[in-house]
Amino acid sequence: MEPLRIFIGYDHRQPVAYTALAQSIFSQSSRPVAITPLVINQLPLKRTGLTPFTFSRFLVPWLCDYKGWALFLDIDMILNHNISDLFSQVDDRYTVMVVKNEKRFEWASVMLMNCDKCTILTPDYVETADDLHRISWCKEEEIGALPSEWNHLVGYDKPRSDAKLIHYTQGVPAFPETRTCEHADMWRGALGAAISATNWAELMGKSVHTAMIQPEKGDAIPVPRYFLDDTGEAIKPEFIDTLKDVMGRHSAREHVQ
Repeated sequence: MEPLRIFIGYDHRQPVAYTALAQSIFSQSSRPVAITPLVINQLPLKRTGLTPFTFSRFLVPWLCDYKGWALFLDIDMILNHNISDLFSQVDDRYTVMVVKNEKRFEWASVMLMNCDKCTILTPDYVETADDLHRISWCKEEEIGALPSEWNHLVGYDKPRSDAKLIHYTQGVPAFPETRTCEHADMWRGALGAAISATNWAELMGKSVHTAMIQPEKGDAIPVPRYFLDDTGEAIKPEFIDTLKDVMGRHSAREHVQ
């Protein structure tokens, strides 16, 4: 089973958005995914616009050697559904498949691209061509339609609870200006999951990198081996206060989330 090829327009000004989107994709996908950020200084393209990926999105077929299907996504999105279901809708009759929003300039924010049929999209062409976002580089009848729930435009479309792909068109909820927008809690949930961790003892407690410290009372407590001195039997002085903190949190059964 080949991984689903997914390209995300990367913006160095908001890496937090990439983190949330990637987390929302692979945490729900039933198939392996290969997620590639389109970092502008890694590509044979100088042209940028409002974002660094304004035009680099059209290099996806070139990056795929003009073979197979691939998906492009803007960075300011999260998935609320299994991305595999979107790929299941590919139709080889079309060159590209999009959600045909009323805002045509948003069509190119989610593109399922039939790379074999996108050979016109060379780096030289993308560098200079006009009207790329209206997808004028292929015939109108070659543009297939995806269901509207696969590119729900927050702030433009009517609110809906069944959106499968949420597009924070006016900014992800990382900013004061957008923190109360539709589906803001869902975005924060994806980000929170991406930057979370269980407590150290649960993660590393049974590994070879752990030493067990027996306090005067209670159960033995796991700590990193670098806490120990050269004898391997005593705590280094600089870790005494840290150990006291660990012991306190261990007894309280606290977790780092």
